[in-house]
Amino acid sequence: MIDNIYSKYLGTSVSRETYVLFEQYIQNIVSKNSSINLISSNSLKDIRKRHIIDCAQATEFIGKNDKKCIDLGSGAGFPGIVLSMIMKNKNRDIYFDLYEKSHHKSKFLESLIKNFDLKANVCKKDITKEKNLDADIIFSRAFKPLPELLKIIDKNFKKISSVVIFMGENGANILKQTSKNWKFDFIQRKSITNKKSFIIKLKNLKRI
Repeated sequence: MIDNIYSKYLGTSVSRETYVLFEQYIQNIVSKNSSINLISSNSLKDIRKRHIIDCAQATEFIGKNDKKCIDLGSGAGFPGIVLSMIMKNKNRDIYFDLYEKSHHKSKFLESLIKNFDLKANVCKKDITKEKNLDADIIFSRAFKPLPELLKIIDKNFKKISSVVIFMGENGANILKQTSKNWKFDFIQRKSITNKKSFIIKLKNLKRI
């Protein structure tokens, strides 16, 4: 039954062994959610589709040469923990830095990394105050509005290859408005969990 939920959306791109990790991950979230408010009670009811599967679809944006990934505002681990689990079972040599300044959420993320033996690290820092960072690929899901996100990346990162951003139902309008002040190349994919949402992979960012 559980396998069917995942395979319906993800097909063969994610292994059944990873589904098992997802379920254990969900159990961890459920057990801690009442004390540290990882996700809303409403989204908890549909956590597999709304969070796990939604994050997992971003796997297609990870290139074969990507080695270092950064998840900005990781929170409960979306998408960093989900993607790290997938890469673990694909035997990919890829490492995730999860930026989360909340003490309790950081501790939760650290426990997940240890318990699931993931190639990841928690950075308990305010990303807006960091300098000269680098990454092959940056992930941003419900972190900051797009214009603010691009300012942070432009100011605080010295080298990146690409940025993957989860866009909501008003994403097309936001993208249009943002392009007035920023120049970039991007590819776009419709979300498999919400027909009105999409994900973009952005490259060659320059302020106009």
